[in-house]
Amino acid sequence: MRTQDVVKVIIFIGVALAGFAGYFAYSAWQPDTWHLEPTTCTQEAKLCPDGSSVERTSPSCNFAPCPKEDLIQIESPHPFEPIGSPLLLNGRARGFWFFEASFPVRLFDESGKELAVTMATAQTDWMTTNFVAFSAEMHFPFPTTETGYLIFEKDNPSGLPEHADSLIVPVRFSRHVQP
Repeated sequence: MRTQDVVKVIIFIGVALAGFAGYFAYSAWQPDTWHLEPTTCTQEAKLCPDGSSVERTSPSCNFAPCPKEDLIQIESPHPFEPIGSPLLLNGRARGFWFFEASFPVRLFDESGKELAVTMATAQTDWMTTNFVAFSAEMHFPFPTTETGYLIFEKDNPSGLPEHADSLIVPVRFSRHVQP
């Protein structure tokens, strides 16, 4: 090997070692983001439409998402809210939750007896993957139990279980609720 080639190899090795040394020196002076003190979030909870609750999570202290919140969002009624007949339902659901611009909503009493079924209808174009506003009105006989639940069902004309989905919202019955 010629002297010039040996010099080139030595220079290359020296530059590479200097680069590695510089990188490690730079890294040593940077704050270690993997070992920062954890963020302490307030101990609040958000009530989800299905009656469960979620807490704030680190590091941003935002609330964790509610179950199915990315698919369907119920604006009325709220979980455990006293309801009467007629019941006005509204919220937003992804376009694929609908079929032919509607999906079924069922009301059950605490013992599992079905009290009513109605169709929630899209208020705008439902042929999208975005959220679409819906509304419905439900009439039902006053039950013998104090509580019950609404089931917002994803419309599934195929009947295939892999396309089925639903959101259950707990409610309380009240004869004193005005529509």
